Amino acid sequence: MSSQPTEPQSLYAARVPIFPRRVKGVYRRLKWWIMAATLAIYYVTPWIRWDRGPNLPDQAVLVDLANRRFHFFWIEIWPHEFYFVGGLLVMAGLGLFMFTAALGRVWCGYACPQTVWTDLFILVERRVQGDRNARMRLHDAPWSMRKARLKATTWGLWLLISVATGGAWVFYFADAPTLARDLLALRAPGVAYASVAVLTFTTFVFGGFMREQICVYMCPWPRIQGAMMDPATLTVAYRDWRGEPRGKGLKRAKAADDLPTVGPRVGGRIPVIPMPGVSGVPGAPAARAAEVREPGDCVDCNACVNVCPMGIDIRDGQQLACITCALCVDACDQVMEKIGRPRGLIDYVALSDAPREAAGGAPVPAWRHAANFRNFAYLALWSLVGAALVFALFIRPEIDISVAPVRNPTHVTLSDGSIRNTYDIRLRNKHGEPRLFLLDTGLETEARMTIQGEPGLGVTVPADSLKLIRVHLTAAPGTVAAETAVTDARFWVVDAAGGERAHADTKFNGRSR
Repeated sequence: MSSQPTEPQSLYAARVPIFPRRVKGVYRRLKWWIMAATLAIYYVTPWIRWDRGPNLPDQAVLVDLANRRFHFFWIEIWPHEFYFVGGLLVMAGLGLFMFTAALGRVWCGYACPQTVWTDLFILVERRVQGDRNARMRLHDAPWSMRKARLKATTWGLWLLISVATGGAWVFYFADAPTLARDLLALRAPGVAYASVAVLTFTTFVFGGFMREQICVYMCPWPRIQGAMMDPATLTVAYRDWRGEPRGKGLKRAKAADDLPTVGPRVGGRIPVIPMPGVSGVPGAPAARAAEVREPGDCVDCNACVNVCPMGIDIRDGQQLACITCALCVDACDQVMEKIGRPRGLIDYVALSDAPREAAGGAPVPAWRHAANFRNFAYLALWSLVGAALVFALFIRPEIDISVAPVRNPTHVTLSDGSIRNTYDIRLRNKHGEPRLFLLDTGLETEARMTIQGEPGLGVTVPADSLKLIRVHLTAAPGTVAAETAVTDARFWVVDAAGGERAHADTKFNGRSR
């Protein structure tokens, strides 16, 4: 028997467009406020001014790559202080873990840039093309002048938002007013135009056309967040014990009329009713029992599905694609109010509470779910890292010195027998005005220090800058430093104006034995 070769099946499924319906409610309003706040912070921050003095940039938040500085209001981060940025990244990670453990994927549902810009693009699309049904009809309709006009208007507005997004990003890396004028006058650096173009393209495509695919296929967090959650985590879920079996309209009413009244309702179920004997033998005990279930609260209206930006049905249980935006909660609560049933059929629920609620127990307060050892551990670590960064920020010096001995050669023997070592010294002045730095050495033996190109031992360092100088340290013949192979040495720098001091340790190389 010969078998026909089968063609391999593709693992890629073409995207089915999703058209979320408009909904009103608590969580939708919360998302609007968060979207407005995050977009305002992103677009406005580069334009905030902050006076640091005549010699420093006056942009409040500036990543100055040319001078290797990061300015954040009154805080200035130098390259050797990158541990501050690392600490902030650690805090961000711990904060994400903590919120996920307590409330599921709240970051994804409310504050993730992909969510925020997708919400904005959907808002524009709805304003131009109409709500869900109108957009679906337009999508399925053949191309016409009306369809082309509506699509072109939508895409044009998306493109304007995307250009503004890319433009706002580059303003964080240069003086915003100056760069804006240069961009419009076509005299900005090429890298600025390239950055705007790349970010415009990604925003336009990700927010307009890929949307939920970014969350499902490209973002790693949906696959990681499962390890952060447990049954006590509050997440958006469907109370199936209350909603099942589903019914709608006349079918639901008829099912309710046909139910026998045999006892109180417990968790959406009627207690088990022993049926008469079915074995045919008089007096025989019941051979089986039947459970009669009255219709649940879910009327199968699909409102929760129609408003979901991910296109999933929350009634199918926890899913990787769910970003817990809670729009399904708002939609379901509206339906429950219309049919006179309690709100909360879909809600923030801990899976561990389902048996208790199904048995008629009251839900556990949200704070009880958040108050567990793991969340306290995350909070403690987050606070510890934050306190360490604040402490390091307040104790860091305003002047600094670093010393690098010149290794080729390690030392030079002069004509009079003296031993000379050469050092490259970097002096950092973090003040907003030039400062005179005085140098000294802690070498206990007789040694003479000279600064190449300077008449004395004082060096003026410009405001908020680093100055590289070359220093010679010479030990007279017969001294301990000259006759010893290696001697500990220390360079001191003193701010002549404020008296602040800093030092750096190094070695002095004498005659080799």
